[in-house]
Amino acid sequence: MKNTNNIITRSLSVFTRDSLLASFLFFLVLSSWYILRPVRNEMAVANVNELPLLLAFGALAMLLVNPIYAWVASKSNLKKIITYCYSFLISNLLIFLFSWRVLDLGDSVWLGRVFYIWCNIYSFFVVSIFWVLIINIYRDAKSRSFYGVIMAGGSLGALFGSEISKRFASSFDEFGLELFCLSATILLFLAMMTGRYLTSKAVVNQRNEKVGGSGLDGIKNVIQVSEIRSIAIYVWIWTGLMTVHWMTAITIIDGWSQNPEERIVFFSLLEQIVTPLTLIMQLFLTNLSIKYFGIKKILMAYGFLFIVVFMLYGFMPSITIVAVATVTLRLFEYGLNKPTRETVYSTLAKNDRYKSSVFIDTFVTRFGDLSGSSFIGLGKLASISFSAMPLIAIPMAGILSLAGLKIANNKRLKDF
Repeated sequence: MKNTNNIITRSLSVFTRDSLLASFLFFLVLSSWYILRPVRNEMAVANVNELPLLLAFGALAMLLVNPIYAWVASKSNLKKIITYCYSFLISNLLIFLFSWRVLDLGDSVWLGRVFYIWCNIYSFFVVSIFWVLIINIYRDAKSRSFYGVIMAGGSLGALFGSEISKRFASSFDEFGLELFCLSATILLFLAMMTGRYLTSKAVVNQRNEKVGGSGLDGIKNVIQVSEIRSIAIYVWIWTGLMTVHWMTAITIIDGWSQNPEERIVFFSLLEQIVTPLTLIMQLFLTNLSIKYFGIKKILMAYGFLFIVVFMLYGFMPSITIVAVATVTLRLFEYGLNKPTRETVYSTLAKNDRYKSSVFIDTFVTRFGDLSGSSFIGLGKLASISFSAMPLIAIPMAGILSLAGLKIANNKRLKDF
């Protein structure tokens, strides 16, 4: 009975004013993205043959944008970083809204492709900038335990955004991007204002001190610093394997249904299955699981999950397997692995918390996408069946587990 009370007390101790405020901010950030996500997915299905090229352009855009972000961060404090970055993304949403409504480019295949590339940039930058704020404000052992609750706010935002997107699905043929972009703009503006308020509550040196350094620090440190390079390799392999999963899945989905509205509803329903399960884990189990299993086991577990998923795709490809695999991988990612990676980021030096973490979460992830899509593309050129490609990728899943082990063994990281 005493142990049960201790577990309950430890679970409830993470619900504080600070953790709930940060959770609300993540709710707004992910709401804005998950309104757009099903549309991005539909653009992927509509341009399935061009995906490797579109992902290549996305990776190139990430590489060009990162030094600009790092330069802005060097000259700014935390509040200005949030303001400048989110204002830029809001202006982009308004440009798409203008292009669709005023310039009447709704029928342009290129607008859809540009929107797909931009969404991939948006999805990682909007979240990465949020985590820059979090890992720089919540860094001690107590506040790091808030990460599960903070992630739960994001899950609620994903559920809310997916529901809005689902309700807007029937308007896509007539209004296209308009309702999606307008809603995302409003939510991201609210997120920016909430982020500014959160930084105003931070201690003085976190709130006002400039980051310093140069615009190339994020790239340079990933190459030169061993612990940063290990994280980058892990994220690169992980996103490459996720892309193999994703491209295999959309091939199955494309064979299952040719109806865009039906596919958007399917994508939205997947989000609504993942979110409640993830939410329960984040609110009550994430913090305890990280402490119980430790960073090492969680980082290594990804590889074993991919092995199981890829074997199912190889031998039992179906829409049901797509749903089960997607739910499982996303539950592990958002319930355990992502909070664990952010814990690792919070232990890094200041310059790397602001710059290298963003470079890894944007360019390295996009490069991982490109690597995964190139892997699938080579399989097509070699006339290898799509169901065989996940099986061929299984050795990389083993390497992912080894990369996780190397991160966890870093002397600066305490496994708690």
